Amino acid sequence: MVQTIDFFTPIVDDPYTYGQIAAANSLSDVYAMGGLPVTAMNVVGVPLEHLSLEDVNQILKGGADKVAEAGCVLAGGHTVQNPEPLYGLSVTGLVHPDQLITNSGASAGDLLILTKPLGTGILSTATKRGVDIGSLSDRSISLMATLNSPGADLAKAGLVRGGTDVTGFGLLGHLGAVARESGVTAVVHSDQVPPIDDMVLSLIDEGCVPGGTKANLEAASNTSFAAGVPDSLKLLLADAQTSGGLLLSVAPESLDRALALLTEKGASCAEVIGEMKPRNDHDIEVL
Repeated sequence: MVQTIDFFTPIVDDPYTYGQIAAANSLSDVYAMGGLPVTAMNVVGVPLEHLSLEDVNQILKGGADKVAEAGCVLAGGHTVQNPEPLYGLSVTGLVHPDQLITNSGASAGDLLILTKPLGTGILSTATKRGVDIGSLSDRSISLMATLNSPGADLAKAGLVRGGTDVTGFGLLGHLGAVARESGVTAVVHSDQVPPIDDMVLSLIDEGCVPGGTKANLEAASNTSFAAGVPDSLKLLLADAQTSGGLLLSVAPESLDRALALLTEKGASCAEVIGEMKPRNDHDIEVL
């Protein structure tokens, strides 16, 4: 049995979409452990003077529809008054102990696969500042609402040694934890890490960077950057993601099968962005 809870304040204006994204984010923790979600419970904070009953209903409907998409059962929940809206889920999942994905299972020689492109934090900040990002807004929302369900399929097939999902601490933060817990050093090839769109890097150059992303980069003090890595890519790697993708450590002999299964199960992307090597003085080396 695996258990998780997660919730956050709205990242989009539409209440139904907010419910979907928050639910997908909560379910992701179970998928990142290789589990299948079985039951979920709503966690809701409501500012009664600012949020209508219809808005609350739409948030809950968005979450319920995403839970149903996951083949999970919504089993109630709890609501409290709060100065600002909060929504998420407590999720219970099941995974065979031999198939459990942990952040301590990576080995030197493994290859790193990323299943969603980066940049949701940058695009959200640009939107808040009134920057016209066109269709990228819809693309970002679609990515955040996409389930990380292929994680369960990969675990069941025994194709993953270690991994995590990429959320608020950015790729560097979450990968650093995997490297430390596994006793290895992660090597990231920055030119192989996919942004949602090249516009994300342009927005970074224009200063559309959330405070959380800047804090993540400062916190990645045990990361070594090669001299030629531009600041925009450093910030992309540290970008605080909402409902980001899976970051998986896969043995070389399992790589082709893992990539094929991710494609078959509709993963947003399946990019090999680096590898694990024997431990040195750094958690991560970015080339």
